[in-house]
Amino acid sequence: MKRVLSIILLLTVVTKLCAQDSAIAPVYTGKVTVIKDPRLDILARKEVEFNTLGVKAVKGYRLLVMNSNDREKVMAVRAKLLQQFPDQKVYMTFQFPYIKLKFGNFVEKPDAERFRDMLSKTQIVTTNIYVVPEIVEVKPDKLKPEDL
Repeated sequence: MKRVLSIILLLTVVTKLCAQDSAIAPVYTGKVTVIKDPRLDILARKEVEFNTLGVKAVKGYRLLVMNSNDREKVMAVRAKLLQQFPDQKVYMTFQFPYIKLKFGNFVEKPDAERFRDMLSKTQIVTTNIYVVPEIVEVKPDKLKPEDL
């Protein structure tokens, strides 16, 4: 019996309580002024530019130049590649116990093969050079419209 009375009392009190009543409390309409640093607009524009015009990742090819466990030899070949081809990137990955040296970002396979032939003529690397498919970084000006 006590429970029933307490539940009825609780429901009566809850129904009478109102946080806000639009008939009682007037609705204020006002103006909001935002004061911000103008550098935020510059930052937002740069972020949009970076996201739309920045480096894209597409399916492409790289040249597997070396796969060796001799770190000094790999670093020497890497240095020679960077000196002779400063416009291309060189990537080193370590997969125990070998260090893999990959070279370039090529969207088309014939470009990679042409570069492989040129690289083998320079005699920087005496072993075989393989064209391997990978996700490569390409600037938007070098992309075709269908890649965008």
